[in-house]
Amino acid sequence: MKREIKRRGKARAAVIIRVMEMTLKQNLTDGFVIFTVLIQPLLVALLGIWMLQDKGPEYAIYIVVGSGMSGLWSSLVFISGNAVNVERWFGTLETLIGVPTPLSAIVFGKNLAHVLQSLGSILLCYVLASAFFGYPLTVAMPLPFAVSLLCVVLAFICFGLLIAPLFVLNPQIASFQNGLEFPVYVVSGFLFPIAMLPLWTVPISYALPTYWAAKAMHASARASETLGSIAFSWLVLLLTSVVYAGIGVILFRVVIRKAKEKATLDAF
Repeated sequence: MKREIKRRGKARAAVIIRVMEMTLKQNLTDGFVIFTVLIQPLLVALLGIWMLQDKGPEYAIYIVVGSGMSGLWSSLVFISGNAVNVERWFGTLETLIGVPTPLSAIVFGKNLAHVLQSLGSILLCYVLASAFFGYPLTVAMPLPFAVSLLCVVLAFICFGLLIAPLFVLNPQIASFQNGLEFPVYVVSGFLFPIAMLPLWTVPISYALPTYWAAKAMHASARASETLGSIAFSWLVLLLTSVVYAGIGVILFRVVIRKAKEKATLDAF
């Protein structure tokens, strides 16, 4: 039994890596993806730093990290959210359903590629902001920042596992994609602290994994909070990752069941 579980685990890991590689190659030729995860966050970063250039490098690193987070969220909403729908539009969903690997594992690999590609926007913003404005941008707590980054990657991938089947089961949610982008920037504190927002928005911020992701990244980049406070954000991200992944797997099963009941995969 243990050998079988280990064998299946290795097989699924290999599939996830292969899907990630193929998705990265496809994204390199997709203009929408390139704009969403690279160009748009760069424009946000340059504009934000230009507006706050008299505030010094402490605000610059805040903007750089926040703009990168905005790219991560945009890729999650527009790209990861449509991970299943895209396969359906291309007519490849039937093939994916027929393979032994669960659809959730395939989408996990696609989300991994999208998130990793989005991380490139942080590095690009970092380099160009330093080059254009001459700021000696530094990360105050390198190790906690690296751990925060890993937790953010996991949380965003698992959140993508949740919204991808939701966009299939309820097409009306997908129609609000554009409307979901900017408000989450605001209530998650990507580019400015949520303390500037009305008090009634605080519970909304706390309920979003994007807030805890931004909190951990900003705090470790600027050393604005204690290590214990940052570790609490890690814990929240890890717990929500488990919850979102579990719910996502269940929703994928619902998608497959509904497709079998209607005997069609081109529409649910």
